[in-house]
Amino acid sequence: MLGMIGNSLFGGVETWPWQVLSKGDKEKVTYEERTCEGGKFATVEVTDKPVDEALREAMPKVVKYVGGTNDKGAWMGMTVPISFAVFPSEDGSLQKKIKVWFRIPNQFQSNPPIPCDESIKIEERDSITVYSTQFGGYAKEADYVAHAAQLRAALEGTASYHKDVYFCTGYDPPMKPYGRRNEIWLLKT
Repeated sequence: MLGMIGNSLFGGVETWPWQVLSKGDKEKVTYEERTCEGGKFATVEVTDKPVDEALREAMPKVVKYVGGTNDKGAWMGMTVPISFAVFPSEDGSLQKKIKVWFRIPNQFQSNPPIPCDESIKIEERDSITVYSTQFGGYAKEADYVAHAAQLRAALEGTASYHKDVYFCTGYDPPMKPYGRRNEIWLLKT
């Protein structure tokens, strides 16, 4: 939490590198096609809990890790967005499983600190191409499901993407009351 608060007050937030390939607007949904850089990520997986509850468990672990709860005691700073994979059921509702992905800042990419919490894993991830749409507010599970459905409808017949997983992303610390940025990312096939 201190890492996120420190970054909110004093800057120091690094953006996950990506390149916009194209933009679109259909059925009142504005979206981008992006290639997001790969790298090393701190991940936490939570199962058997609804999405909102799983996030309340996983996010503090990631924040503590970047705030110095690691073998080097290193305060790494934040990168945005923090993303988490969700797994939709056939009816569009989300399964009780998430995987939080936090991109380790560039300064630590070659040699990331080892987490003290054994539930945090360091994983190498290839670059990905996604279809992304943005929305505001304090996002909850219902918001992610609704915006994912809107993006799927806008892409219908024009884009190919994975149906069994998508990413929900957030850019803002919890104490930011206005101008919040969230996104849905559908993973291009």
